[in-house]
Amino acid sequence: MFVHPQFDPVALQIGPLAVRWYGLMYLLAFLAFFFLGRRRLAAGPHASLTGMNSRDLEDLLFYGALGVVLGGRLGYVIFYKPGYYLAHPLEIAAVWQGGMAFHGGLIGVIVAIALWCRLRGKAFWRVIDFVAPLVPLGLAAGRMGNFINGELWGRPTGANWGMVFPQAGDALARHPSQLYQFAGEGLLLFAFLWWYSARPRPAAAVSAMFLIGYGTMRFAAEFARQPDAFLGFLALGLTMGQVLSVPMILAGLLLWRRARGRPLG
Repeated sequence: MFVHPQFDPVALQIGPLAVRWYGLMYLLAFLAFFFLGRRRLAAGPHASLTGMNSRDLEDLLFYGALGVVLGGRLGYVIFYKPGYYLAHPLEIAAVWQGGMAFHGGLIGVIVAIALWCRLRGKAFWRVIDFVAPLVPLGLAAGRMGNFINGELWGRPTGANWGMVFPQAGDALARHPSQLYQFAGEGLLLFAFLWWYSARPRPAAAVSAMFLIGYGTMRFAAEFARQPDAFLGFLALGLTMGQVLSVPMILAGLLLWRRARGRPLG
């Protein structure tokens, strides 16, 4: 049995300026997106399919970052604490207090990419297929940030193996679910999508596999993750993360079925 190392959440302190590990993980995610994106544009048919160049990638990263932050925050407000923020609307903008939701961030990124494609005259499905394999390593960085902060810990293992998270207020051995998600939604999904997208696929096929892959990995990982204390378990004993992942999987399956009838290229 291990005890969480209790990392200092501040990675670097320069006078009054504190650089937190979680913020560095966001920076790492955006850097991974940019450098992997440049590599994809330089190799294979992606540049011709999307009509993008390195300058376009920089612009797309800016739009995507806005989508992540705005969508992630609004998703948390709407999906997780609508009553609280309805009573405290000024706190919606207080992102430094924590509270981001992946599913909201995903919606925000999709809207941002759609807007960018409309403004630049690009094919939406080709661009979003290009983006999908660049996302999982950013998700992995985020889960590592959760682990460093000792947040979003797992459920008790019911045995003498696991990890004790003092932040949980007890001495129970728990699943290090952040590391499960780091491996599943991050590394494994990245490896699969990078391989799958290396060959020409029908438009929307890569995006469909992302939705199916992430939704399935997240749904499975939630069985080891402690549900949010203010929500607990929902209908059928599911967590909010699982409830939000089900329509994601279904959307991916429908999109995959539709993509199968499209030409390769």
